[in-house]
Amino acid sequence: MALRARLAAPQPAPRKDWPFHQAKWVSLSASTLFLGDRRFEADSYLATAYGVRVAMEGRKQGWSRLGKLARVWQPSRLKGIQVSRGFGTPFLAATQVLDLRPSPRKFLSLDRTNDAENRFVTPGLILVTCSGNVGRATLAYRPLDGVLISHDLLRVTPLKAENWGWIYAFLRSPTCQAIMTAAQYGHVIKHLEVSHLEALPVPSVGDEQMVAFNRDAADILNKRNAAQDLIQEAETIFDKELGTISPKDNEAGYSIRASSMMTGRRRLEANYHHPQAAAILSRLKKLNLKTEPLHDVAERIWWLTRFKRVFGDEGMPYMSADELFSLNPTISKKVMAEQADCTEDYLVKAGWIVMACSGQTYGLNGSVSLAGKWHENFFFSHDIVRIIPKTARIRPGYLFAVLGHPRFGRPLIIRHAYGTSIPHLDPGDVATIPIVRFAEAVEDQIADRMERAVVLRAEADELENSIAAKADQIIDEFLHGSKSDCGLPSR
Repeated sequence: MALRARLAAPQPAPRKDWPFHQAKWVSLSASTLFLGDRRFEADSYLATAYGVRVAMEGRKQGWSRLGKLARVWQPSRLKGIQVSRGFGTPFLAATQVLDLRPSPRKFLSLDRTNDAENRFVTPGLILVTCSGNVGRATLAYRPLDGVLISHDLLRVTPLKAENWGWIYAFLRSPTCQAIMTAAQYGHVIKHLEVSHLEALPVPSVGDEQMVAFNRDAADILNKRNAAQDLIQEAETIFDKELGTISPKDNEAGYSIRASSMMTGRRRLEANYHHPQAAAILSRLKKLNLKTEPLHDVAERIWWLTRFKRVFGDEGMPYMSADELFSLNPTISKKVMAEQADCTEDYLVKAGWIVMACSGQTYGLNGSVSLAGKWHENFFFSHDIVRIIPKTARIRPGYLFAVLGHPRFGRPLIIRHAYGTSIPHLDPGDVATIPIVRFAEAVEDQIADRMERAVVLRAEADELENSIAAKADQIIDEFLHGSKSDCGLPSR
């Protein structure tokens, strides 16, 4: 029989073996599916943390449910009326609470916000994310005072004050975070419920350990509050030298001279001519204050090209812009550094200024951070502008204060953003930002406070990681039948 001519090669025979991965599977007793939440998703039982939890709950004594040690609660879903800044109470979403510098973008009418009194948080209250990236625990500190907080954060209040530090350390431990992640539900957006936290098995600890955990948790809180106070003091000194800056025009609508668009970069976007930025430049000119463009006080200002990121267990810890500006984030990704050209350019040194150069103008874009010794261990994203200060001409702490000042540096930075869907900042534009210069004694006062604040934040993060590691060790010893298998009765 004749064969018809083919325009394409015949399809290869199907492979009998699956070449990409092996499916995970496990057999369970049917009765397991009818306990607790009656979960039918395979992920709930295939996670390693599920086995750890079962092993903990299998011990006859030495542990208790979190619901017996603390009140876990959640405000009702928020229904509020948004108003302008001058008339409303600031509101923070769950992700904003975890920012290094929480900055409210929405303001709500307090009278029209249901259950408003339960949406404020007290210092030291334990907060746990329950939507999206679930299981991240943090302590409420000074920037959250007087701010309405999203219902997407579970509140954990110990029934006895002496359990506060241990409960927080337990919730911060990698093992507990893995257990919470295994308990999440949802397809696109993951969720945790109050009942999930209440059911967590918490090993018992001795009185001396509880005192130590309480002391360390209080130290973490005090260091972060002290860092915030120092930043406020530095910005107060700056404001006193510069004076009050009030834009003449309303940002809702304003006019400019056509000649202002015919020089330099010839920017036609309205944001570049924003009244706040115009008022700052006018103030500098009126007071005849000395200014220097950023490129004159920096040795180098640059960003890096995009590259294909390949992650692997043997790589370097990878920090994105989102993690850089988060409060002590959990770094889980490791990137294979050998794949990138000029690998050393992706690293940073203590004393450098790093700036987010992509994202929304009301979000992280234009945010700055002063790198410390801790940051030298990470491979950084290409979406960050690196700035090396000339330390002989300007102190890094002062430059950090100027660029990060919410009413001076940030408006001058963000006006240069270009693009619609994802605005970007170009290092060439960043290099032209004017840096106002004061007397050396004033700049030293500002720099001392900002640099000390960065150190305090790093110390708080290090201590927080330390108590989380200690909590993980206690869980491990409990699972292996150490002497900590005693104390509170189970369940």
